[in-house]
Amino acid sequence: MERTRLYRNGVLEAEGFPIDDVSDHIEDPSAVVWFDLCAPSPEDLGKISEELGLHRLAVEDALHSNQRPKLDTYDSHLFITVYGAKLVNSRLDLIEVSIFVVKNALVTVRESPEFEIDEVLRRWDANGEMSRYGVPYLLHGLLDHVVDGYFEVLQTMDDRIEKLEDDLFEDESGDRAYIQRQTYEMRKKLVRFRRLAVPMREVVGSLLRRGVEMLDPAMTPYYQDLYDHALRTAEWTDSLRELVGNVREAHINQQGFRLNDIMKKITSWAAIIAVPTMITGYYGQNVPYPGFGHPLGFWTSTIAILVASSILYLIFKKRGWL
Repeated sequence: MERTRLYRNGVLEAEGFPIDDVSDHIEDPSAVVWFDLCAPSPEDLGKISEELGLHRLAVEDALHSNQRPKLDTYDSHLFITVYGAKLVNSRLDLIEVSIFVVKNALVTVRESPEFEIDEVLRRWDANGEMSRYGVPYLLHGLLDHVVDGYFEVLQTMDDRIEKLEDDLFEDESGDRAYIQRQTYEMRKKLVRFRRLAVPMREVVGSLLRRGVEMLDPAMTPYYQDLYDHALRTAEWTDSLRELVGNVREAHINQQGFRLNDIMKKITSWAAIIAVPTMITGYYGQNVPYPGFGHPLGFWTSTIAILVASSILYLIFKKRGWL
């Protein structure tokens, strides 16, 4: 699946043309070319690398998945690796996207079609007059779409963590194992997501530092805004990790409090049971005692048991131990 576009003097001139024609357009300094490859073969990327002069190591990184988000600088181009992220039900899906940035060409290599490249095209078309800034504008639209996707994921996670907090402190909460399981899974997602958010901040920061070389001054504020968004995603991720840790700690403390309550109740009932045991044990000795052999002795012991047990019960109940 291949997507192509040709901008000339800031105007969209053609799209959907064969990738074999890309080399003809690149020779024109007034032209800017974008083309997209979805899960390409090594042969396809090899052909593109010859036409654009891409470095062999960058091409290898584009072919091998699970790369760290990064920005590499080569003599003739930049190579960027980013990840699109989205939550599908309770699963965090990460889609790797490799980007080759040439002077008048932008190449995107998607790991799978799950990365919605059509949303990027709509973002470009929504501000068509900005196309005159060429490759930096196209790159900004792509990275901005990726970072906005991070905000959507974090907002969903934030809502779910808030629900976990409500379930944690709700008096009639049912399945306590559910909270523990959800907290553990949420922490795993945030740790995995943080590996994208923090390097993304470094990628955009590196682009800003190279602004004098590759950015038109009019595009600098847009990249500064993008850097601010990337910084916010990293900070938001860290705050959510801390919040999940607090929920987990509160859940553990609640378990300790419930254990203390259980021990208080067991101790209280043991004390109540110990009184009649003591009395009946005393009256069961093989020696005569007041009321021995008479009904008065039975009623005396029974009343003593009832009175002592009732007093203990009322005391423990008042203290909230029962």
